[in-house]
Amino acid sequence: MEPISTELVVVGAGPGGYAAAFYAADHGRQVVLVEREQRLGGVCLNRGCIPSKALLNVAHTVKVSREAEHWGLKFQPPEVDLERMRAWKDGILAKLANGVAQLARRRKVEVLHGRGYFEDSQTLRVETPEGQRFVKFQHAIVATGSLPAMPRAFDLGNPRVMTSTEALEIEEVPPTLLIIGGGYIGMELGTVYATLGSEVVLAEAAPSILAGSDPDLARPVVNSAKKNFREIRVNAKVLGMATRGSRIQVEMEFNGERLVEQYDRVLVAVGRTPNCEDLGLENTKVTRDEKGFIETDEFQRTTDPAIYAIGDVAGGVLLAHKATREARVAVEHILGETSTADDFIIPAVVFTDPELAWCGLTEAEARQKGLKVEVAKFPWSASGRALTFDRPDGLTKLVIDPETERILGVGIVGHGAGELISEGVLAVEMGATAMDLALSVHPHPTLSETIMECAELFYGYATHALSRKHRE
Repeated sequence: MEPISTELVVVGAGPGGYAAAFYAADHGRQVVLVEREQRLGGVCLNRGCIPSKALLNVAHTVKVSREAEHWGLKFQPPEVDLERMRAWKDGILAKLANGVAQLARRRKVEVLHGRGYFEDSQTLRVETPEGQRFVKFQHAIVATGSLPAMPRAFDLGNPRVMTSTEALEIEEVPPTLLIIGGGYIGMELGTVYATLGSEVVLAEAAPSILAGSDPDLARPVVNSAKKNFREIRVNAKVLGMATRGSRIQVEMEFNGERLVEQYDRVLVAVGRTPNCEDLGLENTKVTRDEKGFIETDEFQRTTDPAIYAIGDVAGGVLLAHKATREARVAVEHILGETSTADDFIIPAVVFTDPELAWCGLTEAEARQKGLKVEVAKFPWSASGRALTFDRPDGLTKLVIDPETERILGVGIVGHGAGELISEGVLAVEMGATAMDLALSVHPHPTLSETIMECAELFYGYATHALSRKHRE
């Protein structure tokens, strides 16, 4: 076949890749989108964000049914039909993926299914089911994402040792489950399996769970997990694993002792690695850092002037919405515009129960940098709406510059925190002050009011909470 000539080729059709392809097409560029899998959407849609949130919704419903008795509602214990649950989850994924494919067609983005391999800085070879296709491009964007990390010591070749990919297939609810890693993936999937009936032990090598968040915000999440899980172990190092019949034997160092235990399944959730092997990057001028991530500048441009990289493969925080934003930065630079990847705030959300979300500067980061900040906190035990949800375990927190009164960071833990954090993102992005939030009328009764009242607390006059100070 004749080579395809295009202005832009995008390798990888996840939330970064398809966003880049669509944005470029919307600006009149000729675009080829290459995806090695048959379904568009990448890890986020097919093996990450979307399926995990579907299962977390199931877990939340089960939890509510169990806790509703003291409201005056009594339900029969839920019966779990894993086959129907998987079918429902997979139906969501298929619907969303089909929607992405239709949007590509309507934008006249040419989609090639197959593995992309750079022959040089101007040519991409694509191994499609119909044979090799060659794409000649002016610019390329690499958006191939990341893979779950699997340390060699844990890779037994046994399906009972899972990564998040296999765990989301939810083939069974194992009687006992060890989760290695206390980040957001381990905590979210631990929530799902524990609620469905597994005895979950979570082992984290670091001194705390959910590193990166402020301890006061993480505390309600950890307290809830301690009730839901059999055990949470910090400063726990897994030394090795072995197959013992139908179980996995695990050797662990914890509290100064060596433990040997057996579990029905093990979930390894110790991070992710960039998916940029076997791409032919060595045939270009693209360079990678010591962890294997592609090196980029503030415009997402690699060391090869024709090639850009976005999302997980470019490092930084590995979040879908960060990839989507970087897609616009890369495309705008190709179009001759000047926005940079340094110009935006990336919120983080952990979809546990309660949810945890933050954006901008955390209190811990401010202290580490030696910055002078003031912190305002509004407890959800003072929120009428939180009490109607029977969820007084939340907290809203503002990190504020005491001189300018600008909002530097926002943290929220509680029911629906992931939906609330966007107001915080807007506040930090726009350089809003605490007074801006305090004077913005929020509807009553809502959880969003906690942001307004938190700002009021900074000035010493919140209606539903007492403050020890008063600012003139």
